[in-house]
This record gives sequence, structure tokens and C-alpha cells, in this order.
Amino acid sequence: MIDLHTHSTVSDGSDPPARIPELAEAAGCRAVALTDHDRLDGVGAAGARAAELGIAFVPGVEVSCQVPFPGSMHLLVYWVEPGEGPLQDALVRLQDERAARNRRMVDRLAALGLPVTWEDLVAEVGDRGTGGIGRPHVAQVLVRTGVVGSQQEAFDRYLAKGRPAYVNRGRLSPGTAITLACASRAVPVLAHPLSTGLDPADLEANVAEWAALGLGGVESIYGRYTPAERAGLTDLAHRTGLVATGGSDHHGSYKPDLRVGVGRGDLDVPDRVLDDLAARRPA
Repeated sequence: MIDLHTHSTVSDGSDPPARIPELAEAAGCRAVALTDHDRLDGVGAAGARAAELGIAFVPGVEVSCQVPFPGSMHLLVYWVEPGEGPLQDALVRLQDERAARNRRMVDRLAALGLPVTWEDLVAEVGDRGTGGIGRPHVAQVLVRTGVVGSQQEAFDRYLAKGRPAYVNRGRLSPGTAITLACASRAVPVLAHPLSTGLDPADLEANVAEWAALGLGGVESIYGRYTPAERAGLTDLAHRTGLVATGGSDHHGSYKPDLRVGVGRGDLDVPDRVLDDLAARRPA
């Protein structure tokens, strides 16, 4: 069993990077990937702890893409290390744009008359630093101040795409992100494909197009998907010649229903997936 989709305090998770391999070991995982949003800062600490525990570690990142359809598209990129490189350099620019977006989001909430300040967000992330602030942190402040009753309500009313406090930010196009990942000797995978909002035919057409550019896999065995959804996406991966990958999307207390290795309790990503993905690493 492996888990190729987890988040830490470096982006929008509640567990420090070194804790992720510990949770993976407790769940019985042979391997785990850390895939924080647009950042690689936690890879060193997580990798060192995984080595101590004897767990295979995959350095990764989750990259948001700019798409013309109503839903969202994220790429999980595996075997990308901190330092200079085509994708790494682009991530630095994305981080700067993410920080500016967070400030604008706070301004929009203030304009709506809601009691959320930048200082509230800083307090929410504490000593983790402001670089990884994301919408889950804003949602938690809205819960803590009594504006909403849950994080999901915060997204539904204010923070989701199309809602009054949502602010778009700079993103790479899918083609650019895939090309940069491959140029960095990494393997890009489509994360939680149903988030694209595409109907099955359009999703398959897009996946086939991205596969031609270098996409290596489809996250078919995702923490919140039903058995039928997982089976359908696994078939999609096979039809398009891609690896059917999987992961929990663990965020700790920010997504309490998703746990490392097991998701909601029924997640079981086969060990062979890691070998299949490794075989797709560019030379």
C-alpha cells in the first residue's frame, strides 16, 4: 500500500512535513509522497524522516493549472527536487502570485463586512510562516470567528470559484506545466480528475491530449471517490495508456475525513503503481 497525495504545513495541511512519513508508517504504507501546493519546502524534512523509518519517499508537488472549463485542474508532479530547474523556477513565480492573491482575498472579505484580517490568517498558520497560506486557512478563520459553521460552508458561500471572495491567481497552462515537469525529469499526473467538471467524453479527450504532451498518470484511486468512480477512472487511464495512480489527499485537520494511506478507510493504492510511475521518468 502506498499514498501519493499528501499535504503538510508547508501548504494547507495541519501536520508538519516530518509527520507525514510517520503517519504513512502507522497506516502500513511502503511509500509516501509529499505533494504540497506549489512548494517544495517540506521535501527535505519529510524525506529525511522517511529514510529513518525505512519508507520509500517520493518528492512531489501539486500544481494548479489555468483551464478554460468551469472546474479546476491540478497536476501532481513526482520526483521533483528543491533547487533550480524548469519547473522549480516556475514554482517560485507561482508562490509570489499566490501570496498576492491571499492579500486580495482578505480585502474582498473585508469589503463584504466579514471580520477577517491578514493578522487573523497569520495567527492561524502560526510559526509555519505565511508562504503556504491557502483558502483552507481562510475558511478556518471564518469558522473560528463564527461567520460560518464549517469549512465546507465557508467555501460554498465565499471561497469557491465563482463565490464573492474568490480571487483567481496566476497559473500555468496544462501544456506548460506538463512540459516543465518533463523537462525537470519528473512525472506529471492528473489529480482528482472529477474536479475538472468535464463530462466523461470531454475528460477523456483532454486526458488523451495531455498524455501526448507527457502526462504520466491519472489519479484514479482518490480518497473521496466511490468504488464506481475509481473503477471508471482506472479504465480511463488504461484506455489512454496512462498509469492509474492514487492517494488520500491528506490535509490533517483541514480535511479530517481523509487520512494518510487509507483515505476514508477504503483506500488501497497498490505498491506496483510506484514502479509503473518510476518507469515513466524522463531520461
